Amino acid sequence: MFAIVSIAGQQFKIQEGQEIFVHNLGEEEGTQVSFDEVLLLGSDSSTTVGTPLIKSASVTATVLGQQKGDKVIVFKKKRRKGYKVKNGHRQLFTKIKIDSIKS
Repeated sequence: MFAIVSIAGQQFKIQEGQEIFVHNLGEEEGTQVSFDEVLLLGSDSSTTVGTPLIKSASVTATVLGQQKGDKVIVFKKKRRKGYKVKNGHRQLFTKIKIDSIKS
């Protein structure tokens, strides 16, 4: 069974037992989290599409830890003005493991 779920503003295709990185949730390690914004449920025999959400469906997951992503360089320049700015950014991510998908 798989599901398409909206987590922290992004959509993910997930299955039970899968580990994914999502934008920072602010939860501590080992915490159980639940996501109710299920957009689609699918299995071998049938597929259920929400309008826009499936009301009775939910996904539970366990927080495995926090991690920073790769550094992204932000460089700004205006030609012939002597203006240059270089900044770096590292996005915070939360690693979660999908425990169950309930329809």
